[in-house]
Amino acid sequence: MADKSKSKSKPQAKASPKPASPLKTTYLILYNFASAIAWTVVLGRTLLLLYLRGPSTVYTGVGEWTKWTQTMAIMEVLHSLLGIVRAPLVTTIMQVSSRLLLVWPIVNTWPFLALSPFYSSMLIAWSVTEVIRYSYFALSLAGALPALLTWVRYSTFYILYPMGITSECMLIYGATGPAGELGAFGPVVLYAILAIYVPGSYVLFTHMMKQRGKVMRSLKTKDDKTQ
Repeated sequence: MADKSKSKSKPQAKASPKPASPLKTTYLILYNFASAIAWTVVLGRTLLLLYLRGPSTVYTGVGEWTKWTQTMAIMEVLHSLLGIVRAPLVTTIMQVSSRLLLVWPIVNTWPFLALSPFYSSMLIAWSVTEVIRYSYFALSLAGALPALLTWVRYSTFYILYPMGITSECMLIYGATGPAGELGAFGPVVLYAILAIYVPGSYVLFTHMMKQRGKVMRSLKTKDDKTQ
């Protein structure tokens, strides 16, 4: 009779994750670096115009640049869809589409809405968030990520997200008036979007809180090991 203990297969070791392709890594570093620079331009111009001339001049000075800089973020949906990055597809689509709504159908259609201080506060929230985020990704991929930037990346959203979301909602609400000239259906769509913002914002905010918890625990573990 055969020895059953010998016939049992040995547990197989887990396959180690495949190393990232150098070409993909280089592409992502360049993409994130270029995006960080583009949003730095938005931030610098917005702050300079606010200081020198006030919020009514911000759209004229940086609106066109912002519109195309934000449109470039469509690439991130493709990155997630194609598996180039591990970002959740749903949250990526939610964030990108909400911003595209603001820069194209809302502000591009009714530029006078950008005269509001809420347009300037929205750009500040967006640009500070994106300069931090893209710098974080670029330096992380390059293997030169400082711990301080990690903390900043996963802490400033507590202020920047509410600031940006409030500004976005106020601009959408401001568009409900002129949208009425397009027919009764226009304001209804915008009010529906505002209603979606409540659960949508909750999803994005709690996602960042969960990510922060994971990252902070990882940093603490690394600190403990180095002590």
